[in-house]
Amino acid sequence: MIKLFVGLGNPGPEYEATRHNAGFWWIDALAAELKLSLAPERSCHALVARTTIQGQPLWLMKPQTFMNLSGKSVSALARFFKIEPEEILVVHDELDLAPGQVKLKRGGSHAGHNGLRDIHAQLASADYWRLRLGIGHPGVRAEVINWVLKKPTPEQRIAIEDSIARSLKAVPQLVAGEMEKATLIVHTSKPPRPKPPRPET
Repeated sequence: MIKLFVGLGNPGPEYEATRHNAGFWWIDALAAELKLSLAPERSCHALVARTTIQGQPLWLMKPQTFMNLSGKSVSALARFFKIEPEEILVVHDELDLAPGQVKLKRGGSHAGHNGLRDIHAQLASADYWRLRLGIGHPGVRAEVINWVLKKPTPEQRIAIEDSIARSLKAVPQLVAGEMEKATLIVHTSKPPRPKPPRPET
């Protein structure tokens, strides 16, 4: 059962609309759905909201430490409230998936993602859940840093927001600990097909 939802991103208006902040977009969408407002929590250097769903306390978090130090925020809150790694879901941008694709998994490597790398180190565990939001790949490794810190095209942004909306449907199952059902919901909700061009009249 998930007790802490963490969205990864960088604080500040200059990063708000960049691909690296897809995790923040997901948390914002969930907060809007639950009618929650995130507020600064100095003890964990994050914007945080707390609610109760199905009788369970539930936390939403957007670390404000910058991406490379995300684990500082996650570990501080998890330690204080005795939340285990397997009760944490980290939502992050994923280069290896196209915009519109989304995958749920538990454990595994950080695959070079600096936010995940720091969470691994600070939790001393890789055994947390990840929701991977596809942002696509620039095709050249040297361009990755530039790519993640730039805004997606309008079409890509729409595809990413659609994947966020579809994956939010699995939140009740995630909170209930029905991880197989949650995975099925996330993985079987396909992006809508692009509409064929209208014939010219």
